[in-house]
Amino acid sequence: MATLALDQAPAADTPQPSRFDYKTHPIARLLFAVLLAGGLAFAGWNVLTDTRGVGEELALGVFAFLGLALLIALGFEFVNGFHDTANAVATVIYTNSMPAHFAVVWSGFFNFLGVMFSSGAVAYSIITLLPVDLILNVGSAGGFAMIFALLLAAVLWNLGTWYVGLPNSSSHTLIGSVLGVGFANQLIQAGSRGGTAGVDWSQAQKVLTGLWMAPLIGFGAALLLLFVMRAVVRRPDLYKAPEGDKAPPRGVRALLIFTCTAVSFSHGSNDGQKGMGLIMLILIGCAPTAYALNRTLPASATPAFVQTANTATAVFDAHSRGVEMSTDQARATLTSALQQRKADTPQVFGALESLSRDLSGRVAGYGSLSKVPAEATSNVRNDMYLVLDTTRLATKKPGAFNESEAAAVKEFQTKLEAGTRFIPLWVKIVVAIALGLGTMIGWKRIVITVGERIGKQHMTYGMGATAELVAAATILSADRFGLPVSTTHILSSGVAGASVANGQGLQGRTIAQLAAAWLLTLPAAMALSGGLYWLMLVAVKAYGLS
Repeated sequence: MATLALDQAPAADTPQPSRFDYKTHPIARLLFAVLLAGGLAFAGWNVLTDTRGVGEELALGVFAFLGLALLIALGFEFVNGFHDTANAVATVIYTNSMPAHFAVVWSGFFNFLGVMFSSGAVAYSIITLLPVDLILNVGSAGGFAMIFALLLAAVLWNLGTWYVGLPNSSSHTLIGSVLGVGFANQLIQAGSRGGTAGVDWSQAQKVLTGLWMAPLIGFGAALLLLFVMRAVVRRPDLYKAPEGDKAPPRGVRALLIFTCTAVSFSHGSNDGQKGMGLIMLILIGCAPTAYALNRTLPASATPAFVQTANTATAVFDAHSRGVEMSTDQARATLTSALQQRKADTPQVFGALESLSRDLSGRVAGYGSLSKVPAEATSNVRNDMYLVLDTTRLATKKPGAFNESEAAAVKEFQTKLEAGTRFIPLWVKIVVAIALGLGTMIGWKRIVITVGERIGKQHMTYGMGATAELVAAATILSADRFGLPVSTTHILSSGVAGASVANGQGLQGRTIAQLAAAWLLTLPAAMALSGGLYWLMLVAVKAYGLS
């Protein structure tokens, strides 16, 4: 069968099961290359079309810079595909439910679909960890240094752990890279005093909670599920290693294929969104007129926006205790509030009242977001961002608003989010292509680790089914609540839990390596991205590009 699974030769000392010994058909290689080149060309064409549609002509240098940034961002998703999704196919390969070459194509296709049907809730969750001043000035030298530093750090760490066959988490790596840039930015801007003020640690705590809980959930849930399965389904063949290439019973095989499909789909729906959010930052920085605001919103949506803004403005005014200020003072006040993570003072509510009133007047005057002129686009977007994130911070405090006030503010937040936090369809498509194609190469190293080096014996049908079921359910639940989680952590720990429940025990060396990667990823990614960010800023100043 022709396949898109393109792989580098594994290390000479790595034992290779016969299931991996096959050659890739030349037509499959050609199709892979065509899809990859076509995706990049599609991205470039859409950028040109979108910018020209709003009268924003990109200089050749800016377009080349944008192309490089997009290439690195898509490269992150490509590496994410073959690094993380190998976890999804390991169970079906080692239980003989699917041939290896077919499994990776199958998984890549459902990763593609997962991205395309994703909710978008996760896309901006990691971006909220970045320093406020860099987000507001993403088109500056510092903003571009931020994007390149965090992307390069994430790609380099992912490639390093892949090379040694460690199932490291791309989510964990990316979050570490984001935090490293934020920490370095604050140290550079303000010295060592209060050096962590540039990082939203409250948001970071929410995101990191999902990451440290993932291995515990995967291990405990798979352990418990397999114990229950052994008590209810008394078929000894389900808990023994497959004989040769013998496929599992039809029902179990269907379950294993279903869980592989679910993990692949859920991985695409969760991890693909992280790349989308970063790509939107790149687009906003390079082509703000086209991408800073959602210009696809119809003019008919403007009256509703103005009405909700006016209602929320009245709420802010009621809590401002008569504080009044200009729009410039309001921007400075809200920026400071976000940096200090404190938004419950009369001054903050006065700033919200002033900026929200000004925003509703400007949008009403333009008629719709699509008619906001180029020179005003960045200001409108930044003001909407400031109001949106400050109100979210304010509503976190219990009792900040009564029920009717909270509803009015929530409705205003929804309108602001629709205008600024959107994902164009073409961005979804190119990310889906990158993640899907990435799934089809380089997967052997991680598959062998998950399939052979966690438990002391060969994976059984029951182990594969329980580990995949836990992973799929956990990731889909996280996507529902907009939380970034690690497919790698959940599934590899699920395999470990199932191995213990099946009485096989664990390979201590592999578990120690996995634990070390889990512990080192965050500080290593932070140090790498922070160092790259500092070096890039030094280079910018040295060449007079700031």
